Amino acid sequence: MSDLLEISDVSVAFGDARVLDSVSLSVGRGEFVGLVGPNGAGKTTLLRAINGVRAPDDGTVRVDGDRLTDRSTKAWSRRVATVPQDTGVSFAFDVEAVVEMGRAPHRRRTQFGTSERDRRRVEDALELTNTADLRDRPIDELSGGERQRVFVARALAQDTPLLALDEPTASLDVNHQVEILRLVSDLVGDGRAALAAIHDLELAARFCDRLALLSNGRIRAVGPPESVLRSDALDPAFETTTAVATNPVTGTPAVTAGADRSGDDGRRVHVVGGGRVGSRAIASLQRAGHEPSAGVLRSGDLALETAASLDVPVATTPAAGPVDPDAVAAAHELTADASVVVLADVEVGPRQWALDLADGAPAVVLLEERPLADRLHGGERARERYETLRHRATTADPEALPSAVESAVGTIERPADD
Repeated sequence: MSDLLEISDVSVAFGDARVLDSVSLSVGRGEFVGLVGPNGAGKTTLLRAINGVRAPDDGTVRVDGDRLTDRSTKAWSRRVATVPQDTGVSFAFDVEAVVEMGRAPHRRRTQFGTSERDRRRVEDALELTNTADLRDRPIDELSGGERQRVFVARALAQDTPLLALDEPTASLDVNHQVEILRLVSDLVGDGRAALAAIHDLELAARFCDRLALLSNGRIRAVGPPESVLRSDALDPAFETTTAVATNPVTGTPAVTAGADRSGDDGRRVHVVGGGRVGSRAIASLQRAGHEPSAGVLRSGDLALETAASLDVPVATTPAAGPVDPDAVAAAHELTADASVVVLADVEVGPRQWALDLADGAPAVVLLEERPLADRLHGGERARERYETLRHRATTADPEALPSAVESAVGTIERPADD
């Protein structure tokens, strides 16, 4: 795969502020690269250096072997099409006219009117972005999401080998975000290349071939999504803690970001139960500054991946077969100094070890997503024990778990009435 875009040691400064510092990056033909990083990292400035809006102070930008500095603005616009972050407009052009503006770099000075080729490109762009039904509407009457799709259509009508997109999913609802990124991914399969600044890390991981992590004006990591979306790279770049697991539906990295750990005021909390609910519980407790542990969790469980990414102590057992008694013993050791045990939509089997862990805890919080009947496999005795536990437990939604932990601890720390 040959490189279509080559960025070599590009630096840009605004006064004394150095926004880009010796950035180098390449994008191959047929490749969709996502540019990720915190606000203010320099993503928009890099895209502007690529499309010629802001010439680099140092370094070179090449597209298809041609240097930016060797080509006129019009000639460069036949190589790079841009979807800007700001889709505000000053005049009430109708949608079709806005999309047709993408054909301007291809028109000769002597050309009058719209050629058949121009009409085909505009029509294709409208259809591909599902904006054909908006063609006669004034652009300033559209919602932000609709305008975003129109500007993507304009870039497609420009018919360039390289697409530079600055937050192309901004203002879009979830289904249109997926549509646009899937469209870009399909387009690069025709020999184009795309570089897009994307704030949603999970969407970037799902649709991009590679990611480039930009922070403080420098590229910190480049590679396949699973090699870039790692806590050791993300935490210093975003100045927060992150948990990285695998999305069970897409199989791509899923990132949970939160505030810096406080460390001093946190509670020791043990989470029993895996899957999505257990994973969210572990990440939520860690973000709130608590000290979670977890288990028993089976190998391959989403909650186990989350625990591993956050260096959370965990008791594990093989993916199949009976739960290892040594793992249950390890879980009891983890709960020995815990203030709270969280039963996260837990399955209760014949051995009822999960209930044993909760029975010995000073306080218990229940996270219940499924009906108890769907999780209970230990007979009537297990049901009676769970119901007894429920009477003294605090029941909470996963998003409210940190405050539920404090509430549960408060019930055991509050002095009894005289």
